[in-house]
Amino acid sequence: MSDILTCQKCQTKNRVTTTPDGQVPVCARCGAPLPWLHDGTDATFGADTRSSVPVIVDFWAPWCGPCRIMGPILEEIARDMPGKVRIVKVNVDENPRSPAQFGVQGIPTLVMFKDGEPVDQIVGVVQKPMLVERIRHLQNLA
Repeated sequence: MSDILTCQKCQTKNRVTTTPDGQVPVCARCGAPLPWLHDGTDATFGADTRSSVPVIVDFWAPWCGPCRIMGPILEEIARDMPGKVRIVKVNVDENPRSPAQFGVQGIPTLVMFKDGEPVDQIVGVVQKPMLVERIRHLQNLA
């Protein structure tokens, strides 16, 4: 992973290449947790789903209308919950192995991970409050 994540607190752009297990990316300037949303691939999928916070993998495609509705909702959640959730967007056209592994037949499909294990799946568009509620439920799982 090598992404540019913008700090919501001080607006500094941070290049994040890797994050040690058990940690979330933080701003190099002010130390605030960063909104953790990035593109994933078949090659990075295993590492992308291991995190100390819940992970939502969004299986999507650029030509998919419902996917274009979910995208901004997920971006908003990443901004609203920095350091509390990791969102990984996987383009199914460019990365067919990962969606096949989870039997994805329709997009958008969100697969939620806790401690590297899939624990929930949502097919189709969901509203932000429902998705936030499910993330909070994942955070409370022991």
